Amino acid sequence: MKPVQSRTLMALTALLPSLAMAHPGHMDGGHAFMSGLLHPIGGLDHLLAMVAVGLWAALLSTRFKNAVWAVPTSFVALMVVGFFFGLQSGSIAMTEQAIAASVLVIGLAAAWAKQVPVALASVIAAAFAFFHGVAHGAEMSGGAAGVFAAGFVLSTIALHLVGLAFGMALSKNTLLTRTAGTAIGLAGLSFFFI
Repeated sequence: MKPVQSRTLMALTALLPSLAMAHPGHMDGGHAFMSGLLHPIGGLDHLLAMVAVGLWAALLSTRFKNAVWAVPTSFVALMVVGFFFGLQSGSIAMTEQAIAASVLVIGLAAAWAKQVPVALASVIAAAFAFFHGVAHGAEMSGGAAGVFAAGFVLSTIALHLVGLAFGMALSKNTLLTRTAGTAIGLAGLSFFFI
């Protein structure tokens, strides 16, 4: 490997932990809505989990039509509950580990669990969403909570839509959807070691 490539790779590797869980200081000098909007895309753990929810819902919808709205809606609803819990109580034990587990489990579920009943998929998504919400609430510093929440809800819905679009476009290509879900799951596994 050339020295320039080696230094570039080392620099990117050094940034990986901050990209995986880039949470703190969301409203320092910023507007609450924009901070909320950027929070889910500021950490790779949030981004991958939310895209995976959409992907899983799309793949489930080939058998269960209501999965398209039921799974993402349950995620958003419990994320908001978790947000207000985190806002009042602060972070709870194992929040980051639960978020990493959400990427692992939902990614692998999108790849391999396409026959799961919608109710079970919704419960799984909602349980993990609670921890995403707790992280959002615990890490909010100042500003209007409702405006911040509106931002991250919109961003989350957009990420779910990305996953849904990807899943619907590729639902016939089992190899590609399994590869994508497995890659997301493996990324979640890697978050336990960062």
